[in-house]
Amino acid sequence: MSASSANGGIPLDGVTAVVTGASRGIGEAVARSLSTAGARVALVARGREPLERLAAALGASACAVPCDLRDAGAVNAAVQAIIAKLGGPPRILVNDAGIFRVGPLHELATEDFEAMVSVNLVAPFRFIHAFLPAMLAGKAGHIVTIGSVADRSAWPGNSGYAASKYGARAVHEVLRAETKGTGVRATLVSPNATDTALWDDVAPDSRTNLPNRADMLRPEDVARAVLFAVTQPETVNVDELRISRA
Repeated sequence: MSASSANGGIPLDGVTAVVTGASRGIGEAVARSLSTAGARVALVARGREPLERLAAALGASACAVPCDLRDAGAVNAAVQAIIAKLGGPPRILVNDAGIFRVGPLHELATEDFEAMVSVNLVAPFRFIHAFLPAMLAGKAGHIVTIGSVADRSAWPGNSGYAASKYGARAVHEVLRAETKGTGVRATLVSPNATDTALWDDVAPDSRTNLPNRADMLRPEDVARAVLFAVTQPETVNVDELRISRA
């Protein structure tokens, strides 16, 4: 019995999916969860070796598609590789890949701001733009955006990340408005601080204005929320899930 059916959801046996940022953290947890539920998953991230290790661990249900999401040409090539490997466009797209840099506005490097917007906002748009037409034509599909508590709240030093996540939430809301009644579903999953490698360079445990990693959500918590959304009956759209530590 698949994980989705065991939990009362619709089975994902044979359903195809793409997960960006799949080499670590939330993306890896989502990929594992979808694969366990029966989906065939294309794993997308920049690092080839961790992707291939994960694909090997998941077996025949997964394939690795290395891609630098900041490079438009690389994204286009990845889209074609995904279609070839999955035998067509995916039924589920989970846009998770992200980078996180902090610093006051007058100190944050322009290159860091641009990188966050490129990976966290522009790259998800490119994947939606590539796969949405086939979903609309087939009157089926599900696009999941991994947001953040930072897509609604602003903190000092968080200008670039907040800009990218506010933008991603706006894209989701427009997508939901445009796809309502088409058979294509759209979900925003916005977790509070989650203990992933995203925090490695920030060292939150040494800062008084950030939560300790032990008090954060776990990637698997977010993956369960994604699985819940994509295994609902086709007549049900989970518009938004906001997740925090109990």
